[in-house]
Amino acid sequence: MFRTSIFSLYLTRHNETSFMISISEAISIVKQNGAPLLQPIVKLVEKAGGYLLFEDVLSPINMPPFRQSAMDGYALNLHDNLSYKLIGEIKAGDDYEPKLKPGEAVRIFTGAPVPDSANAVMMQEKVEVNGKYISIIEHIPLEHNIRPLGEQVKKGAIALKKGTKLTPAAIGYLISLGITKASVYKKPNIAIVTTGNELIEAGQELTHGKIYESNSKMLLSALYNLKFYDVRLYKVEDDYTKTVDTLNSAINDNDLVLITGGISVGDYDFVGKALKELQVEELFYKVKQKPGKPLFFGKSETSKIFALPGNPAAALSCFYVYVYIALQQMMNRDTLELPRITATVTNQFKKKGDRPQFLKGIYNAGKVEILDGQNSSMLQTFALANALVLAPEDINNINAGDHIEVILLPK
Repeated sequence: MFRTSIFSLYLTRHNETSFMISISEAISIVKQNGAPLLQPIVKLVEKAGGYLLFEDVLSPINMPPFRQSAMDGYALNLHDNLSYKLIGEIKAGDDYEPKLKPGEAVRIFTGAPVPDSANAVMMQEKVEVNGKYISIIEHIPLEHNIRPLGEQVKKGAIALKKGTKLTPAAIGYLISLGITKASVYKKPNIAIVTTGNELIEAGQELTHGKIYESNSKMLLSALYNLKFYDVRLYKVEDDYTKTVDTLNSAINDNDLVLITGGISVGDYDFVGKALKELQVEELFYKVKQKPGKPLFFGKSETSKIFALPGNPAAALSCFYVYVYIALQQMMNRDTLELPRITATVTNQFKKKGDRPQFLKGIYNAGKVEILDGQNSSMLQTFALANALVLAPEDINNINAGDHIEVILLPK
């Protein structure tokens, strides 16, 4: 009886390992099944940070819209003499446009319009003022210190090309052209579904057997950090019918669904069965990795679905390695994965088990420290980390000075 039990246990573990796919296979499947949403949406430019332009933006004006002084000084109508008659002053915003004769000048300030009759600006540090006359210390070339009309962009020219990411600088640039709205690629609607009777909201009394639910807020924060704001939160008890109904709503109403917990094979893990009933196509289930072995990825006609492990550190690791790729694909971005580099390990670490592991670490200037406390249920170490260290399956002892692959996490 004892020998039979041991043999059965061996077969169970062997079969489980056989059905797991590798990390590289899982990443490849995510990429093969991803696609850009390719749907336009019009956004106020000031609220379009992080979006990609759906089409070229043409400038409605010349920028600058007039000949503009590049500094504080004097606008001159050049002549052979170094002495000029001062006939007025032009501040930024003035509509004053005097007609200068050769040998005449006006006081001018940075950003102010340069009269058409002026052909150079001398900085004030090189000018001596004597009443209504000024003297410059040297001759200057034509158009010196004058920003020409349309120097930055001409009216009707492409201001920003299709696919450009709207950074703070890009937003400022478009608004400087008087553009208030832009057509951008729609960002995905995202659902976060948490499962488990043991979960309660932070702020409630923590009774025996309960834990505070943190995965949804953790993933929500990760999405916000990547500038994905259209996120809905769903909570479902460990009940099969309720799980089916909740997942059905989440899948039908969202482009991407992230489920945490309930994907294993326990008596009260209903997610896998519910996804089958909803005819979600399974693309893979279980990856040879630690943490995050019970990871599910599938798709329906309308959305992509990730069922993440319930353990917080495992869920967040899978988010950065796999979900991040799907998000970038939906946004039609060229770079799909987080940056990977080779770093030098600064300390010794012993890896347990024969699976590749994503270890939390602190990376700085080409070196990485592998942190203690790598348990998949613990976030304390992850809270300190800025990188995931990929420890291969065939290496158990990592020594100081070893070179290892590191995934840099978003700041």
